[in-house]
This record gives sequence, structure tokens and C-alpha cells, in this order.
Amino acid sequence: MDEIKLLYKEAVDLLKQLITIPSFSKEEDQTADCIAQFFNKKQIPYNRVGNNIWASNLYFDINKPTILLNSHHDTVKPNSGYQLNPFDPLIKDGKLFGLGSNDAGGCLVSLLACFVYYYNKPALAFNLIIAATAEEEISGKNGVEALIPQLPTIDFAIVGEPTLLNLAIAERGLMVIDAKATGTAGHAARNEGENALYKAVKDIEWIRQYQFEKVSELLGPVKMTVTSFNTENKQHNLVPASAEYLIDIRVNELYLFEEILETLKANLTADISPRSTRIKSTLINPNHPIVKAGEALGSIYYGSPTTSDKALMPFPALKVGPGDSARSHNADEFIYLLEIEKGIEFYINLLKGVL
Repeated sequence: MDEIKLLYKEAVDLLKQLITIPSFSKEEDQTADCIAQFFNKKQIPYNRVGNNIWASNLYFDINKPTILLNSHHDTVKPNSGYQLNPFDPLIKDGKLFGLGSNDAGGCLVSLLACFVYYYNKPALAFNLIIAATAEEEISGKNGVEALIPQLPTIDFAIVGEPTLLNLAIAERGLMVIDAKATGTAGHAARNEGENALYKAVKDIEWIRQYQFEKVSELLGPVKMTVTSFNTENKQHNLVPASAEYLIDIRVNELYLFEEILETLKANLTADISPRSTRIKSTLINPNHPIVKAGEALGSIYYGSPTTSDKALMPFPALKVGPGDSARSHNADEFIYLLEIEKGIEFYINLLKGVL
């Protein structure tokens, strides 16, 4: 059997196995076992950090640069709209149905097939590391973030997510801000105190109208949205001494979080503190060799509105893979079998552009 066809068959078989195993974020131990068994059958040594499984190519040379191939094996929980059994890998009309089939099982098994293809090939220009990681769906700290310190130095990564095989070179970052406006309590009838609610409303109106100057061609403008508001005061006649609100900020690749914070501090009366700054905006240079290799295969590059493990990587990363992001987390999730076959061929040819 042709090598690529055999890799495709093995990839589909593995994905069917993975679909049968519930692997919600933080509960991926059994899918990690399944991936470990795949490596054992291939007689490929592997390492395990929590529920993260990784391996390197046979002729790994510390003096060569290293490419990380990464995708995740955790899933969200099936939503209430499912008509099919989310854990039954049903094949119908050229589609493989099942939870995690599209996000990101098809990418994962395609990358694994690509890694196997190159595993024992000598004289590669780069080393290869494959990593099947956990907790991607919740950006958990026990996923790729815990794995990276255990790996050799990585020069760049290919992150497997469903992009219709187009090249997601940029992603928005997410920063969540807790804000607290402070005033002075007083009796409403006697016009006492300093109303913290009014101060907060003034801040919120500034947030609603303010536009950051730098607009990305890939990701558009920075977007700030107040998503929650609260005062502990429940008395109708008491001026509130404090008012709290929450700001959801989607940051393009042209701003550092620190710049956003400086602008907020200069213009808001509230005390602000970042709740989350881990999901940073990312960009791999469109002239990077791996991006150029993808363009040579007919793919186009774009800015992705969704985040991935790319956001947690301290090195350049390209997000690309078979499947369609629009299907992710939908009821009766599926991936076309042809997408997996094309995904394997794409990853192999993509690496040929740099190896």
C-alpha cells in the first residue's frame, strides 16, 4: 500500500478510537493513553507530562533548529443539540461524525501521520517534535504551557486547528480587566456622598467610545466591551461607595497588553487590575519560510478571530489544519474524510518547503 494511503488509514482509525473516549478538558488521561499506545505500535519512544504526549524524530540533532508540531486532544462537552451519539465515530456520506472530530482530532491525527512520515528520515534540515496536548479548550495551565519548559529550544511551531488549510498567521489576544470605581457613601435625600456608580458610568461611556489608533489589516481594531456591572448596595436611599465592572478586551497584534493598560490607567478613574493576561495576541511574519511554503501550496494567510495554544507559545507559530472552524463546538460535529487525507498531504508538503 502507498505510504500516504497507509498513513491516512491509520490516522482515521486513530481518530475513530479517540472519538469513543470522553476527553473533556482536565479529563484527557484516557486519550493520552490511546496516543501513547499509537506511539508504542509504531515503536516510537515518547514522553509524557501530565496528559501531554510528545516525541522527537529518530535523528534528532541538538545542533539543528527544531519545529514543533502541535494539536490538542481535549474537547468541549457536547451541547444539547446533538442528535447523534457524540462518542460514536459514525462514517456517513464521506463524513466522520463525533465529538472532537473537527476540533481538533482531524488536525491531530494528520500531524501525527506527518510526523510518522518524517520520523526516521535522515539528514533533515530541522528536528521535529510532535506534541499532543491537553486543556487547550480552556487555555489550562496543564496543557502546552506546562509542556514547553520540558522541550528543547523551539524555533517555530505548526499548530493544528481547523482552518480549511489556510494560514492563520495572527490571533487576537484576550485581556480581562476588573475595574472598581470608589466614592463615598451618603444619604440620597440629603445629596450626601460621592456616587461611585456615576463615576463608573462615566468610565464606561469612555470605554464605549474610545478607539485605539492602530488598526490591524489582519485583525481589525482593538475591541473593548464592558460585560458586567455590580454595586453591593441594595438600599434605594444610599449613595454607593463603590461600583465594580468587568472589561473584555480583544487585542490585535499591534499592541502589547502593557500599552493597553497604560491607556486605561490614564483615562479611567477606577482602579483596574488584570484578571487574565495569558492569552496574548500573536503574529508570525508573513515572510516567514513556513508561511511562504504554505502560500506555495495555494493557501492564503489571514488573521484568526479565535484563539488557540498558539497564544501560549513564546516563539513564532502558524495555525493551520484540515476541517472548518465554523463546525467547531457544533452539534453533530464532523470532518470530511477527504479533509484528513488532504491534511496529511498538506502537512507533509508544507514541511518539504523548509526541510
